[in-house]
Amino acid sequence: MAAGGSGFRSPGRVIAAAFLLTIAIGAVLLSLPFATASGQRASLLDAVFTSTSAVCVTGLITVDTGSYWSTFGQVVILALIQVGGLGIMTLASLTVVLVSRQLGLRARMVAQAQVQAVTASDIGRVVRNVIIFTLGSEAVVAAILVVRLVTAYHMSVGGALYDAVFHAISAFCNAGFSLNADSLMRYVGDSTIVLAISAAVIVGGLGFPVIFELVRAWRHPRTWSVTTRITVWVTLVLLIAGTLLIALAERHNPATLGPMSTNTRLLAAFFSSMTPRTAGFNVIDTGAMTHEGLLVTDVLMFIGGGSASVAGGIKVTTVGLLAYVLWAEMRGDAHVDVGHRQIPADNQRQALAVALLGALAATTATFALLFMTDFDLDAVLFESLSALSTVGMSTGITAALPEAGKWLIIVLMYLGRLGPLTLASALALRQRERRFERPMERITVG
Repeated sequence: MAAGGSGFRSPGRVIAAAFLLTIAIGAVLLSLPFATASGQRASLLDAVFTSTSAVCVTGLITVDTGSYWSTFGQVVILALIQVGGLGIMTLASLTVVLVSRQLGLRARMVAQAQVQAVTASDIGRVVRNVIIFTLGSEAVVAAILVVRLVTAYHMSVGGALYDAVFHAISAFCNAGFSLNADSLMRYVGDSTIVLAISAAVIVGGLGFPVIFELVRAWRHPRTWSVTTRITVWVTLVLLIAGTLLIALAERHNPATLGPMSTNTRLLAAFFSSMTPRTAGFNVIDTGAMTHEGLLVTDVLMFIGGGSASVAGGIKVTTVGLLAYVLWAEMRGDAHVDVGHRQIPADNQRQALAVALLGALAATTATFALLFMTDFDLDAVLFESLSALSTVGMSTGITAALPEAGKWLIIVLMYLGRLGPLTLASALALRQRERRFERPMERITVG
């Protein structure tokens, strides 16, 4: 295709294609006989499902990662997680800018927006900083885990290093893949491991533009951009509120927090509030949670993490902006102001569109899974939101889904990673401009 072809004029299409290509390569590698511990080829469905879950940094699995896949298979999964975590969207957008010199102004602006850069010349620096920060953060977390696993659990240095690197990358990339069949439940009372994993998940889920701004100006909150302010404060509110609500909902549940000491209970509640945003690890039995606990987790999964991050969901900035819109409407304000800045109307419409598209996709998927399975609403809604928000948590029904249900989950993970608006841009060549205005008329609301 020529550099000025329609494919390069739509960065969204290149991004979508890059995801599909990486998923296909991963599925082929996982289909090789030596990718499994038994030496037998994995089924096409299991290979595609696992590859999609890894590239989309989700964490849902149809087979146990630690026992089903060989070391080669696990390394392939880890590589797919790292590629997905670094952001194929960033790399694909960079390719659009660098390869094609015939891009129009709008396409250039779209490509630059995908990597949160101001000018095309900044993109290389941004990508380099992203890679350095990602690898550095993963190395720090891995080092902490290695020391803890060797000293407290008497693992060999080699085994601890492999385990630590795998979980550090999976945590920072918000993937949720674990080499343990029980995820991190065996470490529920270990504050060192739980907090190290939590720190990696939270930092990875903030978004690189927010991280870089915090690094530069963490002492001067008043100078933060509106995006950073909303991301930081909504994240803190959700962590605190989620911890308290889950601790309240599960405090008497003998299968989750009930038998734990007060300190362990708070630690487990905090982790269970953090991981739906969108890491996929668990330190308590998710399938044994109360209806109230599952509902809180559903909400946290739907919201997700920060924009331009490895997290999924509709994003905390979307929820924060909609909260300001609601507040302005209740006050009767003509404009929406955030931090002494006025938010444009098109930005408000984008937030509303993302939220509504996310709700529509989750509702449709839930109905489809209910139609094709005998599982109850709690489990099916949880599974749908987990896939769509690229969380990776499950009540334990993933492997038991029919083939059609598993293919649906694959589609949800793919759509959830791309994002509704990115997908829309991949399907449209250009935005339609209206050259006239129609008469205005109000409609009755409520």
